[in-house]
Amino acid sequence: MLRIYVRRSDDVRYYTDDRARELDGPRDGPPGWWLRGEGDPMRVDDVARVLTTTPRSEVKGYDLIFAAPRPFSTLLAIDEAAAPHLVAAQRTSVRGAMAYLEAHALVIRDRRAGDDREVSRTWERVVSFTHGVNRHGDPHLHDHVVVGARPANASVVLDSRALFAHARAADALYRASLRYEITRRTTYQAQRTFAGVEAIAGLDEGYRALWGGHHDVRGEKHYWERDEIRQKWRRDLERFEESGQRLASVAPSRTVDEHRFGASLEGRREVARRHVVEAWSDATILGQTPREIEACVNALYPEWRGERGVREKTVGVWQARQSALVRERGSRPLEAREIAAWVQRSRDRSRDGLSR
Repeated sequence: MLRIYVRRSDDVRYYTDDRARELDGPRDGPPGWWLRGEGDPMRVDDVARVLTTTPRSEVKGYDLIFAAPRPFSTLLAIDEAAAPHLVAAQRTSVRGAMAYLEAHALVIRDRRAGDDREVSRTWERVVSFTHGVNRHGDPHLHDHVVVGARPANASVVLDSRALFAHARAADALYRASLRYEITRRTTYQAQRTFAGVEAIAGLDEGYRALWGGHHDVRGEKHYWERDEIRQKWRRDLERFEESGQRLASVAPSRTVDEHRFGASLEGRREVARRHVVEAWSDATILGQTPREIEACVNALYPEWRGERGVREKTVGVWQARQSALVRERGSRPLEAREIAAWVQRSRDRSRDGLSR
């Protein structure tokens, strides 16, 4: 899940003081790592340079928290051999989601001659911090990605409306990538159920109950050492009770489930590119890389290729759902007669529904 928090302080010690030693060993190096930038990612001065803004803005930057679904994080505690691969999958997925945000959500408003345009920009520095627990010591794989409010070579801050508008699509891309990377890098099969639950096939649901992540109080901040957290997790596992395994989905004959894709778009009056990216990502049962998802969307909707910001072009649901005809990653191009036939059927169904 992706959450975005506004930062109005340039104090970055919250990130640099936490060495996240609970992941020492599974993680390669310190918790801080650069997506773009240089210097020591655990030094206050180097990280503070990320938070660029303007004299008129109170916002210094943003903290984008990418948190792995609970069953994925659980693997950190029950399978030490898989832990390094989980961390690698996490960072790869974070990088892919941030690439999407920079390409489609990072814009500034340029107002000239009565015209309000959205201009694409990039971040000068982006730093992230990978952690493996929450305040209660539950396994909780997540990254804090810190970005500045003012993009590179800009005199104004970014349009936060676009950042928040694309958050759901970036989150769906992140989770689709994580499903794909976990399945590729480990012996586990990560999947998304038809009900929208992120799961590990064959993993007993008792682990979700053991480390549910929900507590009545927030808890005190504690800096765990690796040996400490391993001991805690072993003690926790003594309370584990079997609840039943989530069965693996039947191996899909295609990457994208067109029924899930179409259902994700229902109820909207208009559909923009970001909505299709979200729907497509969630319809990939076993996941897919962000690059592949973007390529599929660009191939099926070439008129949307350069769309970004909050003013993306929109189409009706019946037109957006043309991808319901696509099999196996949407690699087979749609023929004109197929599109025409599907559009006619959609119009007929809509007309029938209105007449009732």
